Amino acid sequence: MLDPRRRQFITLLGGAAAWPLAARAQQFGKIPRLGVLVSLSAPHPFTQAFQSGLRDLGYIEGANIAIEWRYADAQFSRALKLAEELVRLPVDVIAAYHTPAVKAAMNATKTIPIVMAPAGAPLELGLVESLARPGGNVTGLSNMEAELGGKRLEVLREAIPGLARVAVLTVKTDPFTPPFMQDLERGAARVGLRLHPLMVDGPGEFEDAFGAMRAGSDQAVIVQPNFLPQTPAIVALAAKYRVPVLSSYSSTTRAGGLISYSADHVGHFQRAATFVDKILKGANPAELPVQQPTKFELVINLKTAKALDLEVPATLLARADEVIE
Repeated sequence: MLDPRRRQFITLLGGAAAWPLAARAQQFGKIPRLGVLVSLSAPHPFTQAFQSGLRDLGYIEGANIAIEWRYADAQFSRALKLAEELVRLPVDVIAAYHTPAVKAAMNATKTIPIVMAPAGAPLELGLVESLARPGGNVTGLSNMEAELGGKRLEVLREAIPGLARVAVLTVKTDPFTPPFMQDLERGAARVGLRLHPLMVDGPGEFEDAFGAMRAGSDQAVIVQPNFLPQTPAIVALAAKYRVPVLSSYSSTTRAGGLISYSADHVGHFQRAATFVDKILKGANPAELPVQQPTKFELVINLKTAKALDLEVPATLLARADEVIE
């Protein structure tokens, strides 16, 4: 028979394990520490939107939460080192933006909760066991970047008469690249288009990539989301080589790209904060269902279309959430 005092000790110990991290931290005179690992470079629109989401939930950096910001500059090797650095601090939760950051965080810890803020292809890449019940220390948001390829190709084909061949500018070392390409390949097969994958290590290879697009008679290029920080270089080369750009960010379209079709990024970034809040209050990431976007935005730059001598059909313009003139 179990000693009553031992039973009481075990009960108290179990209660402490379930006690919300934030409450335990405050009990010992500390505030919770959040690690934020961003795959790309600063400044990035994720940062401001995520901070806004935290503020809406009552978290003020430096007052009731400490935040350790880390940016990997699109280098997976750097993301791995930064993730290990956050674990050593340690932090109570890691919010990881984009798939490479999530993979790096998973490589660094199996116990600290990780919030995808968001990531792409979480099932295909083994980030979670299922969307309904993630099963490990990872949960959060899927941006569905690896599921929108077919829709993006349909939009491009509607926008560009006689479209037959599309380049895809991707990152060699990004673990998200294979599922991103696979979805595009399936979509291309359905709509009868040919793809021309161009994998690069970084901006130093952009000029050669756009030269290859012209040599291959590519009629448009789809740009992987990782290249958001290099938007000015990409739209400049696209104008130089007269290649329409379809991207994952409306900011790229406003800067000179032709079309963007994606989730509502700002809203999605803000919702990542709700997962941090729930985990700090005691929720188990293994049982927090992954959320997918419910709102998608189509943005078309009519000024860019005119510069490329493209006449975008009125039916497509009518469906756009924003038309830039």
